[in-house]
Amino acid sequence: MIELPIREPCDLCVAAREESWKIIDESEHTLTVINPWQFEVGQCCVITRRHVATLLDLSDQECGAILVSAKRVAEALVRAYRPLGILTFQNNGVFSGQETPHFHFHVVPRQKGSDWGIGPPQLATFDGAGRERGITHDAGEDARRRERVQVSAEQLAETVNLIRSNLPA
Repeated sequence: MIELPIREPCDLCVAAREESWKIIDESEHTLTVINPWQFEVGQCCVITRRHVATLLDLSDQECGAILVSAKRVAEALVRAYRPLGILTFQNNGVFSGQETPHFHFHVVPRQKGSDWGIGPPQLATFDGAGRERGITHDAGEDARRRERVQVSAEQLAETVNLIRSNLPA
């Protein structure tokens, strides 16, 4: 059984319901939202409208809609930021680095000078983040990591508006 993170209330459900300014794009099954932790400027997530935890919980329709939405926002990120690459990733369970128990698919414009290494940020910055079976994530460094990548609501809103303005018609 996949061990899920615990977060009540679900921050992605709260953002979708109460912080609509964070929504970049939407479809029948998905919302694309700005990631409040900007490991790279423009980092966003495609989330499901329905509260489900992992890839294994998705319907076939949601699976298809997620990739369509991810491609759409990736095109906007390329127009807005001219990145060197686009990183996409999705974590399932605490041993993969999942921190929120709501499905989310990261879409990240990668730029020169990133300190991520080649993978998702939590795997690049957490020593042994679930890499060794039976060892859970040590949240001790989370506050320092989040402080480094947290930006103001005003900066996030500007980023949302820039990405929105570059979405394909």
